[in-house]
Order: sequence, then C-alpha cells, then structure tokens
Amino acid sequence: MNQENETQTWVREFILLGLARDRKAQVSLFVLFLTMYLVTIVGNVLILLLIRLDSRLHTPMYFFLTILSFVDLCYANSIVPQMLAHFFSARKSIPFPSCVLQLHVSLAMGGSEFFLLGAMAYDRYVAVCHPLHYTVIMHGGLCLGLAAGSLVAGFTNSLMEAIITFRLPLCHNIINHFACETLAVLRLACVDISFNMVMVAISGFLVIMLPCSLVLVSYGHIVAAILRIRSAQGRSKAFGTCASHLTVVCMCFGATIFTYLRPRSASAVEEEKTVALFYAVVAPMLNPLIYSLRNKDVMAAFQKLLREIQR
Repeated sequence: MNQENETQTWVREFILLGLARDRKAQVSLFVLFLTMYLVTIVGNVLILLLIRLDSRLHTPMYFFLTILSFVDLCYANSIVPQMLAHFFSARKSIPFPSCVLQLHVSLAMGGSEFFLLGAMAYDRYVAVCHPLHYTVIMHGGLCLGLAAGSLVAGFTNSLMEAIITFRLPLCHNIINHFACETLAVLRLACVDISFNMVMVAISGFLVIMLPCSLVLVSYGHIVAAILRIRSAQGRSKAFGTCASHLTVVCMCFGATIFTYLRPRSASAVEEEKTVALFYAVVAPMLNPLIYSLRNKDVMAAFQKLLREIQR
C-alpha cells in the first residue's frame, strides 16, 4: 500500500503524446485546428449575441440553444488552447492538478450537452405535438429547471469519474492522447481497473443512453404527429423545426456511443483519439453553423444585426 501511494505521489505531471511527431504535420494541424477553434469561438459567441439582442429569439428553443453554445465554448476552451500550444512544445507536459481539472471540465461539458439535447428533444416534442399548449407547458421555470438539471447531472457524473480515476496508483505519466481523457488515464494505473471500467460503462449508460432514449421517444411521437398532417407544406414546416436539432443529436450521440459503448479492439486507442478530436474540435464548430444556416429566424436576426452595424 505504501508503495502504491509513493508511486502516485511521484506523478506530479503528465506527458501527452499528442497527435503527431513530424514537424510539418504539426504545423499543418496547428493551422487547421486554430482555424476551426476560431470558427467555434466566433460562431458560438455570435449565437449568444443574436439570441440576446433579438426579442424574437426569446423562446424556450433558443434558450436551450444559448446554454448549448455556452457548453460548447467551455468544452472547446478546456482542451483546444492547450492542444494548440503543444504543437510547438518539445515537451508536452501538463501538471497533475491541471490534468484533473481538464478531465473534470471536459467530461462535465460533454455530459451536460447530452442532457441538454434530451431537454431540447422534449421541447421539440411539445412544439410539434402540443402546439396550442406550448407556452403553458414550456414555461420559464421548467426551461430553467431542465437547463440547470442538465448541468448538475453533467458535473455530478464528471466529479464521480474524476475522483475514482485519479485515486488509482499510477505507474506511468505518459498519456497516449492529446488531452487528459478518462480511458487514457486509466491505462496508466498500476492496479486492476475492472471496477473503473464498469463505472465508465454505467456512466456511459446513464449519461448517453438515458438522454438518447428521451430523444428517441420524443422523435417517435414527433414523427407520428407529422405523418398525421395532411398537407405536404405542413409536414415540411413541422419537420423543419426539428431538422437542426436532429442533425446535432445524430452527430454527438453517434460519435460518443461509438467511442464508449463498442467492443474494445487493438486499434481502440487511436480510434478514441480520433473520435475525441471530432467531439472536442469539430462538433462545437459545427453546432452553431447547423443551427444558423438551417434556421430562418437566426439568419434573419443576423441580417438585422448587420444592417444595424452598417448604419
């Protein structure tokens, strides 16, 4: 036991292997990810600004979109700046406390996003299936409660995973990843991690499958309601209110289910890095683009803002 504690105390920092060792590849990746990161920041900040300034967007759907953009900003900022800095660092190190914080924040933001997408699916269900009672059902208190519950659930799950992960005695400090990620850190443990893997599976079920089930049930009712609409124009309008959200749901849930709920394989480490990269860099960039380019209200608010700036 003493030997385990000494080993754990020795790990004062971690070394991240990152994505590439070739200098040219690192420069190319830096330019690519910096561009994507800037698009992420500008896109999500613009969504927040438009919803704040345009009173037509002060509805439950856009309230949840505001929270989603905030979560995406926090998630990207917890990982991407460090990853960009490491492209030009000979020694890609991260202190132990910073690693714990990074894992906790990124995991909390990821979990919160899943629950938010579930809440947004319920919002779309009410809008399509109970349009006459929408404002009564989706009142401010319920929206605030769903958003707060999503964040609390995400942070609670993340705190639990961070505690049981970093209490393990660690024999190594070299992480084969570009960030501190649960499965990558668990591979450093000196002891059997079967319990931790079971907890990761349970966490994955609660954080991924429960919101996913809510999404499936909501969209089951939505599809049934749309099919009962007689006019093609009415069906198209009803589906249009859900298209952006459904696109984001498929993208986010699909990537994470592939990472955590599939059988382990020899190439699992590289697959995890690829999917984690997609979720940390690509998804936060695409979310505001999907919601803005496919949404007439957001585009109208953007055009209004441009006209006011040009005056």
